[in-house]
Amino acid sequence: MSGSFRCSISLSPLHSNEFPRIPVTKPRIHVPVPKPMTVALSKVVSPLRVAAPGVMIDAVGLEVDRVTEAELKENGFRSTRKTKIVCTIGPRTCEFEEIEALAVGGMNVARVNMCHGTREWHRDVIRRVRQLNEEKGFAVAVMMDTEGSEIHMDDLNDVESTKANDGQIWTFTVRAVDQPSRPERTITVNYDGFAEDVKVGDELLVDGGMVTFVVIEKIGPDVICRCTDPGLLLPRANLTFWRNGSLVRERNAMLPTISSKDWLDIDFGIEEGVDFIAVSFVKSAEVIKTLKSYIIDRSPGSQIGIIAKIESIDSLKNLEEIIQVSDGTMVARGDLGAQIPLEQVPSVQHEVIQLCRQLNKPVIVASQLLESMIEYPIPTRAEVADVSEAVGQQADALMLSSESAMGQYPEKALAVLRSVSLRIEKCRREEKHWDVTDLHIVSSSKLDEISEEICNTTSRMANKLKADAIFVYTKTGQTASLLSRNRPDCPIFAFAPSTSIQRCLNLKWGLIPFRLDFSDDMESNLNRTFSLLKARAMIKSGDLIIVVSDVMQSIQAIKVP
Repeated sequence: MSGSFRCSISLSPLHSNEFPRIPVTKPRIHVPVPKPMTVALSKVVSPLRVAAPGVMIDAVGLEVDRVTEAELKENGFRSTRKTKIVCTIGPRTCEFEEIEALAVGGMNVARVNMCHGTREWHRDVIRRVRQLNEEKGFAVAVMMDTEGSEIHMDDLNDVESTKANDGQIWTFTVRAVDQPSRPERTITVNYDGFAEDVKVGDELLVDGGMVTFVVIEKIGPDVICRCTDPGLLLPRANLTFWRNGSLVRERNAMLPTISSKDWLDIDFGIEEGVDFIAVSFVKSAEVIKTLKSYIIDRSPGSQIGIIAKIESIDSLKNLEEIIQVSDGTMVARGDLGAQIPLEQVPSVQHEVIQLCRQLNKPVIVASQLLESMIEYPIPTRAEVADVSEAVGQQADALMLSSESAMGQYPEKALAVLRSVSLRIEKCRREEKHWDVTDLHIVSSSKLDEISEEICNTTSRMANKLKADAIFVYTKTGQTASLLSRNRPDCPIFAFAPSTSIQRCLNLKWGLIPFRLDFSDDMESNLNRTFSLLKARAMIKSGDLIIVVSDVMQSIQAIKVP
């Protein structure tokens, strides 16, 4: 290869479990004689058509989010944001133009929360996201979040929110009351045993303590409460009650993780082809296993990832087992903070992030990241510090909830997450804060273990050689995921053959997913990829690229010709 060098560590003809397995032969390490690589652009690359801003150009099958492409060109490889962002879509952001504005602002995953709205409303949102991807060239994934069976309020007479003031008397009831005829300051509760479990003197916490009431009287199905900590009441907010400083469990602890409504919502999600399903209030690994089996039965070959939400005491009891069987985890700090002492939430967050790294599962930090921006155009300094800590812990993704769903400033909230992520990541690079996490082998077979060791070596090599990028060619996304787990200093260009894998990889730290049809001939793949990316000014001659593939387990260090 003229003008380049290549150091190749090949373990041919081993293949990962993603391909037909060939009998294992003794691994060999060799340095091949460099061969000239000729790149005929006229034969490889079709003329690039002029596209409108935000439109993805498909040049011989190469697709990448144009906002990511613009960021690469503007900021360079090492300054590209690695922390991903999830935005909840709600009344403020459900129209096509509003979803597009979030995608332009850096949204990687759009979340639909089945606690709110009808399935028809959510169907429209999901299809708008898909339309946006097709027409404007994005790779935004869709996550559907189940409601779960925990206790929560119903809707608030069709209003987005209402204020509970200090000393006001409110009634929480399990009676079926039509919204138009519902008395003022009366809220219906979804749990039939609510009035029986609660006692006079108990504290009732709304949405993890955003508003607090004390129970002063019980009248049949009605629980009369006085507001002691005023605040904003939001529809479908979670409810917990405490007695003598302890969380009251009683019969509500026996509620199923996946309700009958959730199963119908899951059927809806399968039908609409969502990329992820987030399961609320997961109590055990068996729930995740059951759901995965159900999805396989209903949709064989489906690639829907299951995200386990860690938000209850039960989740913490079985944390490692839950993470192990899931496809990702969400630290839902709001509801979690309503069930454990507040001072324990930061340590639980750190524990979950570290455990997910070890087990190679993406982790999302969620709930109240920028809560003040529901009403105000700038966050509090404490919120910025909180976001910075999550980025510094190298969580895969951050999530906006009410901030983007119904807040006054969804695009500004997104911009804050993006700018803080970029700043903290830059500080880590400038301080040469290399990741020294001791990652244990998680593979269950020898062939997979080899793939894992290759990815570990690739990341160390990229850091030591100060590579500009890592290229990974992956047919299932597993090799790309293993590279992301290592948190290398340079970005990871992940080339996958399907748009569904491309979208799913958009949740992983540091991955820049491309859709690209590629063959088992790595020389041909590299020739073609270099040509396509150089034609779009995404790489240039002289860039040092570390190449790894699950087509043939190997590492190559190459300077772009």
